[in-house]
Amino acid sequence: MPSLYADPRSVIDRDEVVERLATVLPGLDTRALLNQLANRDRRFIWIRRGLTPELQRDIHDLGLAGLGFRREPHRFYPRGLLGQFLGQVSFENRGLSGLERALDELAQDSPDAPRQPMRISVDLSVQHAVKDELDRALQRYRAKAASAIVLDVDSGEIVAAVSLPEADPRAPISDQTPIDRNTGGVYELGSIAKLITLAMAFEESAATPETTYDAREPLEIAGKRISDLHPQKRILTAREVFLFSSNIGASRMGLEIGPERQKAFLARLGLIEPIRTEAGPIAAPLLPKRWGPVETATISFGHGIALSPLQFTAAAATLVNGGKRVKPTFLAVNRKSLVHQESVVSPETSARIRDLLRLNVISPRGTGRLAEVDVYRVGGKTGTAELPENGRYASRKVISSFLAAFPIEAPRYVTLVSLYEPEPTFETKGQITAGVNAVPLTRKIIERVGPLLGLVPPHPDGIVVERTSEL
Repeated sequence: MPSLYADPRSVIDRDEVVERLATVLPGLDTRALLNQLANRDRRFIWIRRGLTPELQRDIHDLGLAGLGFRREPHRFYPRGLLGQFLGQVSFENRGLSGLERALDELAQDSPDAPRQPMRISVDLSVQHAVKDELDRALQRYRAKAASAIVLDVDSGEIVAAVSLPEADPRAPISDQTPIDRNTGGVYELGSIAKLITLAMAFEESAATPETTYDAREPLEIAGKRISDLHPQKRILTAREVFLFSSNIGASRMGLEIGPERQKAFLARLGLIEPIRTEAGPIAAPLLPKRWGPVETATISFGHGIALSPLQFTAAAATLVNGGKRVKPTFLAVNRKSLVHQESVVSPETSARIRDLLRLNVISPRGTGRLAEVDVYRVGGKTGTAELPENGRYASRKVISSFLAAFPIEAPRYVTLVSLYEPEPTFETKGQITAGVNAVPLTRKIIERVGPLLGLVPPHPDGIVVERTSEL
């Protein structure tokens, strides 16, 4: 890519040069350039780097003496798929952000170590398919933004991560630059957090799927009223608390366990402390300053704590993979290193969570029933979180999310798909909850990426076969 320089000693009329360059170079600091050109002892100064071919032509046509162009290497993003986490490089080809910076720093820390190629975990074909479906969903559901993650539940490899609208990594960062919602923002994710609460109750031996909770009336705690969107007005089992997404039942479950044990369980899942990936730090969780009964109850159904989608997805992967800790990564993982993963929850708790996720898809009453894919068994949990506005929650401004695992009998991948401020449409019958938008969107994504990930339909005996190939 061409860059413009000047030889001050060869410039005939510096005032003319600055005046005429200002007509074609937006934002040119004319005062600084005049001062630089005044130093006749210098033989080289940069004026503008990374010109477009059109700008180069316009400057060339000015016919000004003392100016020249130099070709420099420049990072291009030909498919526009990986820029947000690949990051930026300087004109000296040094990493400024994202993976570029992290890998540069790694090389600087071990300058004498043998250099091995670094392979990222993102699959371009999967990334393209996810982005394509999110683009369509933005139009279909008239949402302001959308994000999706596809994560390997065993290795933590990020196979796809899309956030729309996306930032142009070549453009300077400003207040108007869209954030990467998967890693750069934190949100109350709503009822998908109930899978954390159920897992906590199972793991702490506070409940089984058949333990009952009174959901006949709204719950009053320190003046706060907790109710259900679709009240059943009866005693519910823990399984039904999950299926009917009962805030009352989840709150009672959390209160029985208590603030200290709840906080400790979230910490074990990696949801309290900030995390980072090779692409940089992930937005830190927002936690309540006071963690009392009210906070314990609201956190149990996904309010009162804000997390980045990537951090939550990694925790969900831990809950469905048999209970082994998952650390998200943008780099390909050596599978031999997974032998000694730390156990966070028991295999029994993990199996119960998978059963609940599957129930929410196959039950006629389940909010995830539109996620069923003909060739893969999917399990999942919806969440519709109201956004804060003027100190209150706005009922018509929501984040609609769906956390899914597939194939659910032996999960290989989890996905978290979110739509930010979707609007009611004819297709959704005027609704904005996750069951009518994020869930069918997730189904479309899984239908497209399943074959790309090498998954083939299950045998009649229920075993899912993975197609492999030697590279």
